[in-house]
Amino acid sequence: MRLILLGPPGAGKGTQAQHLVAKYGLVQLSTGDMLRVAVKAGTPLGREVEHIMASGALCPDDVVVAIVENRIEQPDARKGFILDGFPRTVAQAQALDRMLSKHGLALDAVIELKVDEAALIRRIESRIAEMTAQGRQIRSDDNPEVLHRRLAAYREQTAPLIAYYRRHGLLRSVDGMQTVENVAVEIDRALDELPKQGKRPSRAIGKKSAQVRKMRRPKAGRKTRGAERSGAARKAKLKAKPIKRRR
Repeated sequence: MRLILLGPPGAGKGTQAQHLVAKYGLVQLSTGDMLRVAVKAGTPLGREVEHIMASGALCPDDVVVAIVENRIEQPDARKGFILDGFPRTVAQAQALDRMLSKHGLALDAVIELKVDEAALIRRIESRIAEMTAQGRQIRSDDNPEVLHRRLAAYREQTAPLIAYYRRHGLLRSVDGMQTVENVAVEIDRALDELPKQGKRPSRAIGKKSAQVRKMRRPKAGRKTRGAERSGAARKAKLKAKPIKRRR
């Protein structure tokens, strides 16, 4: 099973991805986590995107596409995966389509977590206050000001993915403002309603069948063999029949 979790920052995509990993044995592919690991390790890629991530802006498409493709090629991702934080633009979605097609893969569903942005702001403010009280380290991009910018970027660049995947028949929308448990239940229900892989009609088979039917269907104006034989028999009979002459 290959899924995408779609929703604004703070919608709970990471939490629901963990539930799906535990239930279905999938691998969570979080571009944010992969990029943060690169930043922490001080790799060339990490140094390239560190200031971009700190500002809340989106990383360049070629960088994100490369890191996702490299991760998909690893053995543990062959059984199925969840993409969290990618794609973020229609251009990335199209690049993902090409990438999966190259590997002989396809998406099964895109789960959209629908949330209220004002509630997200309150949620992150509460989380920051809790982490500060506990003396825990707060990420540089984990503050209301950066979240406002990330939400604006989501509305402008990522929200069009909803229409994109709806046109492809992959979108499943879930109310993300419910409890974590209820959101998980709704996601499971949406996945249970997906067509079973073995029952999905094959486009290639359907196309071939249409061609066969077309070949079997006689073309307009062309006589069938039976009709040709009947016509020839009538002509021969007329020739064999004697013609009576008038006296």
